[in-house]
Amino acid sequence: MSWTKNDYPDSLKNLPVDVRNKAIEIANALLDEGYQEGRAIAIATDQAHKSEEGGTGEKTEYHVTPHDDGWQLKKADGKRAILVENTKEKLLSKAKDYVTDHSGTLVVHKQDGSVENHLYQQ
Repeated sequence: MSWTKNDYPDSLKNLPVDVRNKAIEIANALLDEGYQEGRAIAIATDQAHKSEEGGTGEKTEYHVTPHDDGWQLKKADGKRAILVENTKEKLLSKAKDYVTDHSGTLVVHKQDGSVENHLYQQ
């Protein structure tokens, strides 16, 4: 049985969308090669996580920094804000979920730009 973006095993439902889609692609290929479903899902999930992390095992780093309109979440090398909120507290509540869903680490800065905290490090 092949899986799709709308029809996939329950064990994949809590994965971030990009990781889940990659896992579905890998699992389908493994099924075509004769792997049993359970084994295909386990291998595909592991490989999809590695693939979305760049294959290095390192997590993407995101930063919470001051912004003209309050506070912003950006990738470490990003040019544009992913999220912007008028207070740091509002942004942090959303940023933590975003970074967790994208298997990243979070660097929280103070108003002066210095580092206040590192979250979700390996």
